[in-house]
Amino acid sequence: MWWKFRGKCLDLTHRAAVMGILNVTPDSFSDGGLHDAPAAALRRAEGMIDEGVNIIDIGGESTRPGADPVEVAREMERVLPVVAGLRERWSGLISIDTMKPEVARAAVEAGADIVNDVSGLRDPRMVEVCRDAGCGVVVMHMRGEPRTMQAAPDYDDVVGEVRSFLQARHDELTAAGIAAEALVYDPGIGFGKKLEHNLALLRATGSLAPAGRPLLIGLSRKRFIGWLLETEAIEDRDWPTVALTAWTREEGAMIHRVHEVRKSREALRMVEAVMGDFRLKISD
Repeated sequence: MWWKFRGKCLDLTHRAAVMGILNVTPDSFSDGGLHDAPAAALRRAEGMIDEGVNIIDIGGESTRPGADPVEVAREMERVLPVVAGLRERWSGLISIDTMKPEVARAAVEAGADIVNDVSGLRDPRMVEVCRDAGCGVVVMHMRGEPRTMQAAPDYDDVVGEVRSFLQARHDELTAAGIAAEALVYDPGIGFGKKLEHNLALLRATGSLAPAGRPLLIGLSRKRFIGWLLETEAIEDRDWPTVALTAWTREEGAMIHRVHEVRKSREALRMVEAVMGDFRLKISD
């Protein structure tokens, strides 16, 4: 299984990839304000690189439930210096987490390789940006929009509906000229879903993505973990995140979007060793 775009490729046949979350926002639910200055963001990026991250996902607009939208110019001010600065010092994969085609285009021009759109490329202009750039694309399912998505979300069959949505987007995006090998899919854990919806989707991890395409799971520090543990403390969600990351890898998820890179990476390698997908590097 490969993810190919812009002359680059990520081999996901045996080893899952870790996508590190880098929020350059003042109001993200978990780490808002910690990295909203470019220098602080780049220090955090360097730390993730030292921990073995495969992809760094840079976002300038919070998508937490109830979040207010950010103007295009403000989002660009937040993300573009970080994308450009990281590109100067790192040859690895950079992702831009945005719903705005203007931001996506500018970020790709500044050095980003991947567009991660939580709205699933609903805006036709975003489809054009991704097609013309030939970048990697993460297509996510979200019910509603961040401001309203947790206002009583309801499904008759959440697994079937999310699966059908992702397949429909695959068909539509490839018909629009985006290469199938550039696409990966995210079921949108916590985006317009109740606790029971999140758990049903996690149980169905292995069957959600269109055939032959990788699945990305983003559940790091999500609110439903706190609900299950009956705690409001964000720090209490880190080890449960690692546990769920390991379990979803066993179920077939090959890209994991996380805050804690080292812990998640080590958990993935252990799971892969037990599964027989670990490749030893033996030195003389």
